[in-house]
Amino acid sequence: MIGRYGIGYKPPYHDMREKLLKKTVANIDVTLEEFREEWKRTGCSIMSDGWIDRKRRSICNFLVNSPKGTIFLYSLDTSNISKTTDKVLKMLDDAIKFLGEENVVQVVTDNVANYKAAGEMLIQQRNTLYWTPCAAHCIDLILEDSEKKLKVHQTTIKKGTKITTYIYSRTMLISIMKNLRRGRT
Repeated sequence: MIGRYGIGYKPPYHDMREKLLKKTVANIDVTLEEFREEWKRTGCSIMSDGWIDRKRRSICNFLVNSPKGTIFLYSLDTSNISKTTDKVLKMLDDAIKFLGEENVVQVVTDNVANYKAAGEMLIQQRNTLYWTPCAAHCIDLILEDSEKKLKVHQTTIKKGTKITTYIYSRTMLISIMKNLRRGRT
């Protein structure tokens, strides 16, 4: 619709709530079905991502990765769920059952103790499943440890953070950097 009416188009509330929402849900269902077919052929990985939102709620997102790509599965508000190994195991187990045990090859989680223990329990319950710690989380932990141990790292990281913040808060600098790079990363 925006393509037809221009960038400033704002659909009426009723259209948003009824027609456009239903159309979007139908499109997502078709896309999800295409992914499900892929998962049956190649298998898939469940990835959990825990974080805290602005209202200090604990949220856990579940994503599914396969050769076709990554798709958001669902999100849980885990604020009122104790993060014991048993509760984490149940969350992961529910995600596996939702996707179909036969489709899930791997589960990727943070490397904290309760998730690690839950991952090991999953492997014991299902001999065709792998648990893998999230590489980004592991690298983050390594960097945090090295920052604490060496004063030079603390200083360098603080300076790097200041430089990055300064650059990315100024659109003119970002534009200059893009021009200087000319497509190189």
